[in-house]
Amino acid sequence: MQENILNAFAEQTKNLYSPMQKFSALFVGNMEKMTEFQLNAIKSYADAGIDQMKKAAEIKDADSMRSFSSSQAEATTELNKKIMEDAKSLSEMAVEFKDQVEAIMEDARGTATSAAAAATAPNKAKASKAA
Repeated sequence: MQENILNAFAEQTKNLYSPMQKFSALFVGNMEKMTEFQLNAIKSYADAGIDQMKKAAEIKDADSMRSFSSSQAEATTELNKKIMEDAKSLSEMAVEFKDQVEAIMEDARGTATSAAAAATAPNKAKASKAA
């Protein structure tokens, strides 16, 4: 009898903490992914900035200034394109994370519903026998 109670308690504890463990693992994985994404983005933006500074340092006359000025429009277009791609990637990661969290919550809701039904079933059986 006591062993059954302990086993039931252990199973309920496992069911309670399982969604939290899944969420924690998902959260840590997502943080790693986001950190890597941000570091790569920072590196690419820094590289673009440094490249533009090098090109500006090479200006020696009016022709090189004109060439630099015209390349600025192209560099700005490329930077805007990169920013839009990064924003899209970031949005996709957020949607993926949201979907995974919802799946964990749905699984936890199903487990809780099953556990509640199993817990009330013996009480219903006792009540019907008593009646």
